[in-house]
Amino acid sequence: MGLLTLAVAAGAGAAGTVFLVPAVIAAVGFTASGIAAGSMAASMMSTAAVANGGGVVAGSAVAVLQSVGAAGLSSTVTAAVASAGAAVGGAIGLLV
Repeated sequence: MGLLTLAVAAGAGAAGTVFLVPAVIAAVGFTASGIAAGSMAASMMSTAAVANGGGVVAGSAVAVLQSVGAAGLSSTVTAAVASAGAAVGGAIGLLV
């Protein structure tokens, strides 16, 4: 409705995505201690390894997601994720 609603929605979107992205990555199976057995991440790793002759290619989606699972998001990626979340939250705020 007003500017305050827009600001609150954008802030909630930014904070929510910064919290949720690492949580979802961990829930899928990309953890700090490695890929969880029997998880979606394990299935992705297996498929990637079969497709590439037994190894996972550096820079592939599996490698990047495992890096995030082990070390977290970099400050640059955190800022990008927060910006995207703020944009979505702001758009929702406009609809409310």
